[in-house]
Amino acid sequence: MDILSIDTEIKNVLSAAGAEAQYDEKAKCLLSNKIILAHILVKTVDEFHGMNPKDVVPYIEGDPFVSAVPVEKGLTNATKEINGQRIVGMNTENTEIGEGLVRFDIIFYVRMKDGISQVIVNLEAQKDEPTAYHILNRAVFYVSRLISSQKERDFVKTNYNDIKRVFSIWICMNMDENSMAYVHLAKDDLLGSYQWKGRLDLLNIVMIGIANELPEHDDKYELHRLLSTLLSIELSVDEKLGIIETEYSIQVDDRIREDVSAMCNLSQGILEKGEARGEARGEARGEARIIINMHRNGFTMEQIVLATNKKVEEIEAIIEENESVWCN
Repeated sequence: MDILSIDTEIKNVLSAAGAEAQYDEKAKCLLSNKIILAHILVKTVDEFHGMNPKDVVPYIEGDPFVSAVPVEKGLTNATKEINGQRIVGMNTENTEIGEGLVRFDIIFYVRMKDGISQVIVNLEAQKDEPTAYHILNRAVFYVSRLISSQKERDFVKTNYNDIKRVFSIWICMNMDENSMAYVHLAKDDLLGSYQWKGRLDLLNIVMIGIANELPEHDDKYELHRLLSTLLSIELSVDEKLGIIETEYSIQVDDRIREDVSAMCNLSQGILEKGEARGEARGEARGEARIIINMHRNGFTMEQIVLATNKKVEEIEAIIEENESVWCN
């Protein structure tokens, strides 16, 4: 591959990466819509099981924070001084200092049906299951941060009874099967049966796996079908809006329509660039295979140069790098 081709490949990769980053941000914005969050809460938070998602929307307090709250220690509940008063909150970090920090995808408070207590919900969207680390380990870290960062924000000093329940919900796309798992604390009595005071329901993790194929429309896959529809890079705008309107009775407002349209446009660009990169790599592999086969079948260097229009140095490099890889 010549320098021009390499430069073009790099530009294509960077362009695709930029489109994917924009797609991720639009996906988070779409998921942060309260009616979408309500559908997720109904299937994941015990308080709301069996409720109509429309009735859950009023329990979501304020506007969800989207990629705004740092995960790092000491920054999730950052403080600042205003008129001599100490202000504590989830969104008070300095944006310049915060550049490059890892942030929660979506985080919000939900009021319980008693009108008094609250839970904190974190929603994370992953395009696939990471290979560099075990995703459940990261989920445990996130849910732990959601607990520890409450000190001096949601409870003060040693008032540990004021700790709010937290839910960290992870949506992983491109999985082998549709799945859902609930991970939480449990108590095993090893000796005696003393009832230790406290709550085992403070930490809650929900792992949701979404397969590539759109699941059928039934109660079992109700949430998975909705999420798969919203995050699909293959369905058209009309197909997506049609499913969420007719099957989920979600009123499509301007914000939802805009986010869905933007995601579809970006996903089309991602697919096209991916196909172009795949074709370029396929052509390079095919050319290398031809060179190796000609070399193994006794063609001279001059004949290979004439057949491939490549320089001797390029051909020698391909033979050296690939001769042990390609098969006849």
